[in-house]
Amino acid sequence: MPKVEPAIESFARIKVVGVGGAGGAAINRMVDAGVTGVDFVAINADAQALHHSKANHKVHIGETTTKGLGTGADPALGQKAAEESADVIDKALKGADMIFVTFGAGGGTGSGAGPIVAKLAQDNGSLVVGFTTKPFAFEGDKRRRNADLAVDKLRKYVDTLIVVPNDKLLQTIDRRTPLLEAFKVADDVLRQGVQGISDLITVHGLVNLDFADVKTVMADAGTALMGIGRASGENRAIEAATQAISSPLLEVSIDGARGILFNVIGGNDMSMHEINTVAETITAAADPDANIIFGATINPDVEGEIIVTVVATGFDETYYASRDRKAAQLLRQTAASTNDDQTTDDQASQTVDEATMAAVSSDLKQNDSTKDEDFHSDTPNIWALTDDVNGPADDSGQSPAGEEDLDEPSFLRRFLGGKRSSRHQPAPEPAPEPEPIAETEESEAPAETETETAEAAETADDKDQPAEETASDKPTPADKEKSDKSSGQKGKKSKK
Repeated sequence: MPKVEPAIESFARIKVVGVGGAGGAAINRMVDAGVTGVDFVAINADAQALHHSKANHKVHIGETTTKGLGTGADPALGQKAAEESADVIDKALKGADMIFVTFGAGGGTGSGAGPIVAKLAQDNGSLVVGFTTKPFAFEGDKRRRNADLAVDKLRKYVDTLIVVPNDKLLQTIDRRTPLLEAFKVADDVLRQGVQGISDLITVHGLVNLDFADVKTVMADAGTALMGIGRASGENRAIEAATQAISSPLLEVSIDGARGILFNVIGGNDMSMHEINTVAETITAAADPDANIIFGATINPDVEGEIIVTVVATGFDETYYASRDRKAAQLLRQTAASTNDDQTTDDQASQTVDEATMAAVSSDLKQNDSTKDEDFHSDTPNIWALTDDVNGPADDSGQSPAGEEDLDEPSFLRRFLGGKRSSRHQPAPEPAPEPEPIAETEESEAPAETETETAEAAETADDKDQPAEETASDKPTPADKEKSDKSSGQKGKKSKK
């Protein structure tokens, strides 16, 4: 049977595009390091810097805008230059399955043209990985602000983003490290990631990985961690894995990653136990639901060593989206709790209202069937003294509302006052006081004599006593004579 040889063109094509001065320098160092399996493209508005580039393809942008003299650290000018040469850039990006866009954030060409290049790559359907460095603190706030804006724009057009703050270089290098060596440390993060992914795709392994596996982990993944670890000796497995996931230059760690792809390369002496140790070390801090893809390759050239390549993604989803989900969940719980409390209060209020109305209804029925009975007490009830609440009290001291109203709130008594008026008789109005008798002239007359007073009293007694129709009570002639004399005296007194 003839042997089937896969065509080189069938492999996934990877391009590394360096934009601006920092991006071009990173490409030069990767070429010097012997990175293979990828195409290098340098894009710059500075004609002199582009002339010294070691990239396979060179694109000069903004010839009309910048006259080949660069952008002078102005991101707006860099963006204008990229937009002017968009057709040339698009042509250089065609045909790539995966594109790394690298630049130094904060400058003019990189910050302005970098996001434009990433957008064009995305429009071509490529898997886009952004790699950028942030300026040192001593470079000033203006450059830092330009870098932040550039990173925010770049994030919109890449599937995966890797950011290396230059300030972290000061924490990882020796004080006597030369400047070029210091920047090489930062570029090694990109170099390791590019070389590792290239090897995953092009090198056949015992447990093989391909570009589809890479795309599964890195597509629309946000911030990423990429690294390579290499170690030998008794604990080579755990040491190589730790190196791969512990880059001190990256802004993220592997904690909470939701997508992990790693590959282990070793000689014929690599054991299954060592592969398991590598896997446990890498996945220990990952999200429990992380999508994990691994590969293993036997290479006799690395006898006695183990090389671990790791790509971890999903940090944005883990930290930011998860944080937003938790915040939204907390808000929903708070709102639900508030609604529950309100519902409970409404139900309690409704229960109280229903109980109150039931009691009132029962009270109405009871009072309709039972007549009020008046009672008198020498000591009036004290509540009968408050006329504005209980109504005017009668002489007995009883309130027209009834004694049972003491158990009801005042607002309910006022509310039901109109209803009770139909079942309680209004209190009788107090009798008007007799008007004083006007004094007459008789009050000024001289006092009567005792005889006259006695006679007047006898006359009044005679009027009050009912006359009996008996013979013994009939007046005698002597009595008539006496009565006539008395009448005559009264007539004389009236004339006076």
